[in-house]
Amino acid sequence: MTTDTPDYSVPDYLKQLRLDGKNFVLLGAGQGIGEATAHALAQAGARVLCVDREEELAARIAKAVNGVPFAADVTTRENMQRAFDTAVSSFGQVHGVVDIIGMAYLRPLLEFDDATWTLQFDVVVRHAFLAVQIGAELIAKAGGGTITFVGSVAGDRIVPPETVYASSKAALHHFVRGAGVEYAPRGVRVNAVSPGFVRTPRLNQILGAEAWRAVGESIPLGRAATPAEVAGPLLFLASDLSAHMTGQIIVVDGGSTNLTPFPKVFVAPKKG
Repeated sequence: MTTDTPDYSVPDYLKQLRLDGKNFVLLGAGQGIGEATAHALAQAGARVLCVDREEELAARIAKAVNGVPFAADVTTRENMQRAFDTAVSSFGQVHGVVDIIGMAYLRPLLEFDDATWTLQFDVVVRHAFLAVQIGAELIAKAGGGTITFVGSVAGDRIVPPETVYASSKAALHHFVRGAGVEYAPRGVRVNAVSPGFVRTPRLNQILGAEAWRAVGESIPLGRAATPAEVAGPLLFLASDLSAHMTGQIIVVDGGSTNLTPFPKVFVAPKKG
């Protein structure tokens, strides 16, 4: 009797995590999750084009990881194309993209005007569309690779007053699922991580110690994530350890979205 099951051999798992000889475009590399991800990619052996809209931040992180800096607002097609052209001129080929770009405009629906609505979707979804449309072609030509985004648990949950931001993240999640299926036959895997609260520089400026304690009380692990704890799953999705994954959204939230907000009167019974 014969089967279609291939012979099993133990893979070199740590080698699958390595990105030696791979060239990555990192969008939003300047600080927070982007900065941590630049170090993660570089430590795994990748060469990184460090893209940030602030020239000083792009230069600083590129120097730290021996990468190439590129400063531009890549929510426009022209600048996104220039970023990938720079990657090709610097490295020859592109094997992967990690896109960290995103910002939340938090206000009630009634306070959004048309311009801010467009801005919110541009800063969450438009650059993702451009990154895939331009980047996936280059990755396919290089023999395949990965594109990885940062979504948000807000994309799958109702978090007042985040209706517009959450809608843009929900759109990003669905875009990832669709692009993952569409580009799979060409060897380009598209995935995302979906973080909850993360101690990024931007949020640290907004939230004080008391607010962070309150956040921690809502998370089973007892605290918000660090940028490095999001960069780890991003590295996993960028590597061959995730070789059979595409169109997937990995939640990184310390277990918070598993909770149902019951009133505090519902408590566990005491022993005895």
